[in-house]
Amino acid sequence: MVTLADLQVTRLGPCAVDSPLASYVGTRATNEYYVGEDDRVLFDDTVELIRRRSLPLDELPTFEAGGPRAKLFFDPAYTKVGIVTCGGLCPGLNDVIRALVLELHEHYGVSDVTGFRNGYAGLVPVSGLEPLTLTPEFVATIHERGGTVLGSSRGAQDVGVVVDTLQARGIDILFVIGGDGSMRGAHQVAKEALRRDARIAVVGVPKTIDNDIPHIGQSFGFQTAYSRAAQSIKAAKIEAEAAINGVGLVKVMGRHAGFIACYSAIANHDADFVLIPEVPFSLDGDRGVLAQVRRRVAEQGHAVIVVAEGAGQEHLPDAATTDASGNVKFADIARLLRERIADDFAARGAEVLVRYFDPGYFIRSVPADPADSVYCARLAQTAVHAAMAGRTDLVVGRRRHRFVHVPIPYVTHRTHSVSPDGDLWLSVLESTAQPHDMT
Repeated sequence: MVTLADLQVTRLGPCAVDSPLASYVGTRATNEYYVGEDDRVLFDDTVELIRRRSLPLDELPTFEAGGPRAKLFFDPAYTKVGIVTCGGLCPGLNDVIRALVLELHEHYGVSDVTGFRNGYAGLVPVSGLEPLTLTPEFVATIHERGGTVLGSSRGAQDVGVVVDTLQARGIDILFVIGGDGSMRGAHQVAKEALRRDARIAVVGVPKTIDNDIPHIGQSFGFQTAYSRAAQSIKAAKIEAEAAINGVGLVKVMGRHAGFIACYSAIANHDADFVLIPEVPFSLDGDRGVLAQVRRRVAEQGHAVIVVAEGAGQEHLPDAATTDASGNVKFADIARLLRERIADDFAARGAEVLVRYFDPGYFIRSVPADPADSVYCARLAQTAVHAAMAGRTDLVVGRRRHRFVHVPIPYVTHRTHSVSPDGDLWLSVLESTAQPHDMT
């Protein structure tokens, strides 16, 4: 069980520098704008959960609240900042970079901001990747395009060399925008800096299009991703309806978590079946997917299936390779479904037309929608507030509508996934009318 100690954020030292943000909010700063140093956000969200712990109030597990502090650890006039984006692309990366730069320049007066190119590789001199100087002028319109102006890469680098680079450049704060693997790397950088007694704050803005990082609410880019996936589902339904015994098949991202599949299916109620990694299913048998699809086509003339890329891997040969981040390269579940559905209908002398959609790379590379852009900006601002106050080895997130600081080790100890017994999956079953058990 989580304890208060698990949620304590590392501080580089006491905060003694007056925040320049007071000039923006006037007399409201003292009472309303700044976050108190002792302000905490409860981990549990029900009275029953709190009661079960049988702990005094000050021993309950709580998160440190995110937001601006009245006193800073770093003096903005002498602070140097680095930013790096790691891992796969995701809508909103440029929004986060832009918001970090603008917050640092315009509100804190930090003018020395460096963008390290192509992930952690850009922090290793042997790569030959020259960093970029990030100014408000440079980032003014980058949010209008997808991807990341800094580039990205997968894979770890020598943490000692990374910290050497930060120290050689006099970097005081490193913002890491990436997924769980990138955050593990950020944790190692923070640990090495502390071991050297180097006062470098390492703050993560967690990025995962699959929404599978725990304790941070929702990942940026996720809303854009499932909104675009929902458009593909709509197209699949239109194609399926126009054919004799039409089956629309849409594969979406989700290696270990089916959040995109679930949300995109609920968004327009056009899916008949949703297959995700967390819920096992059979292909054959009276309750298997093939029989269920056949029945749904017989009932309404068509069917639409949404499948997460990591679903049903037990029906495929074991993958033998991994990518640079150590992720197993999954076999193609969509290809198997296409072949088995076609064979199943053919074995019964029936016609079928399977229309296949894979919007994955299209979704990853689009700009963030307005709601995600707002979320990116607020996450970035929260990250800057945390870093300037000398917090390190943490990620920022929004938990139940409050921005919080979460220690990196606590968000990387497990992944976030769809609970087969939770209300989200129940909502999927209600939206699709698929059987709760297809094994």
